[in-house]
Amino acid sequence: MAKKPIKGLRSGKVSGRGQRDLTVKVKTARGRKLSSKLWLERQLNDPYVQRAKAEGYRGRAAFKIMELDDKYGFLKPGARVVDLGCAPGGWLQVAVPRINSDGSNAKKAQGRIIGLDLQEVDPVAGAEVHVLDFLADGADDQVKAWLGGEADVVMSDMAAASSGHKQTDHLRIIALCEAAAELAFDVLAPGGTFVAKVLAGGAEGDLQKRLKSRFDKVANVKPGASRSDSSEKFVVAMGFRAPSVD
Repeated sequence: MAKKPIKGLRSGKVSGRGQRDLTVKVKTARGRKLSSKLWLERQLNDPYVQRAKAEGYRGRAAFKIMELDDKYGFLKPGARVVDLGCAPGGWLQVAVPRINSDGSNAKKAQGRIIGLDLQEVDPVAGAEVHVLDFLADGADDQVKAWLGGEADVVMSDMAAASSGHKQTDHLRIIALCEAAAELAFDVLAPGGTFVAKVLAGGAEGDLQKRLKSRFDKVANVKPGASRSDSSEKFVVAMGFRAPSVD
């Protein structure tokens, strides 16, 4: 699904008689922290948040996976996909029609998508959602059992809870991404794709080396839907090479 321009939202202005500013300001209520006020203002004025509401997606993150797939084309009809840390379900919503897991297009191969999370997630039509800690022993075998075989795509928008310390948060999300990559090595079919969120910060070098040793191509991308003031980026590793068996 390609991004649709949002008239009037990017500039914060609308045309017409008496052109006016649409920026929403939030008053600081008693007991509300300034950081909460600024976060709420950012949410109310974020065009991707508004677009997600208008188009029925569960969060602005849906547009990140759209952009990545539009560029690299890994969500193909018939693909078997694993979405790690799938709450609230926005990535599932995007993937379902693209891989045709709901069977809505009888002329295309029907895919399958498994969403995993530590908490219950509201159902998404065309997707299977399971409560599972992907770090647990046997998680890879369980995932392949649910999929009925190996995966074509493993994707993750997971992030560790913020500590407020930039370097600590960077190290935590890199560790989470490395763990997700290890699961991907166990469940991906040859030629498969791994997509995951990371935070730039200097500690991702080992992760990059590991991915380059197992995939034909590794790209680092900051989608337009990622906030400009965030260090967030995504690694897209394509062409998985399973280890040779002697």
